[in-house]
Amino acid sequence: MRALRLVAPLLLLTSMTYALEIAELRNGFTIPHKTRETRDGLVRLYIDDQKKSFVDVPAAEIESYSSQPDPVLPAAKSSKSAQQIVSEASVKHGVDSDFIQSVIRQESAGNANAVSRTGARGLMQLMPGTASQLGVSDSFNAEQNVHGGTLYLKELLERYNGDAIKALAAYNAGPGAVDRYKGVPPYRETQQYVQRVVRDYNKSKRRADKTKTSAASDVSKTAELRAARIPPTK
Repeated sequence: MRALRLVAPLLLLTSMTYALEIAELRNGFTIPHKTRETRDGLVRLYIDDQKKSFVDVPAAEIESYSSQPDPVLPAAKSSKSAQQIVSEASVKHGVDSDFIQSVIRQESAGNANAVSRTGARGLMQLMPGTASQLGVSDSFNAEQNVHGGTLYLKELLERYNGDAIKALAAYNAGPGAVDRYKGVPPYRETQQYVQRVVRDYNKSKRRADKTKTSAASDVSKTAELRAARIPPTK
């Protein structure tokens, strides 16, 4: 999220406190926080009660605020690292771990408590209905969310015969849109989404190649993306 930045302490003019508030950003991301303070066009969102963790956001980038019950933090539910969870999901569902990571980075930027304006939740931004169909009872549980999202990616890859471009487009815009347009639909958001995930995935593979740690089995799990042609963004 380009609008976010960590800065040195400021003298803040106002302070507001809530049990848990959600800042909804113009770029579609949301930031759960305990308190907020503003000054000189910046809003400081405190993530914890002790005010040790915070993010500064330009006030102009915040669309609105809403209140929600405190989500359960994944750390309280699992001692596994995010990397371990992704690795296990990769093995269980047969989807490239780098592919999963690239989707997570684009969907939530690694924020397990992310909530979109449309209600998608967690690391892989599962809608409540989709999560329920995938057997995910708590989308804020990192392990449930990643396994559910990875299973959905697997189903989409199988639906489109290993075509990762169509699978990504369907993950973002829905299978109906992909089927209707027989490929990536002419939606700017979806086209940019596919491009960003592909770019991140290929970058991960290039890094792996350079360090000679790329596993041959990973390459066979997901369709090769480097040669993919994506419709230009309009």
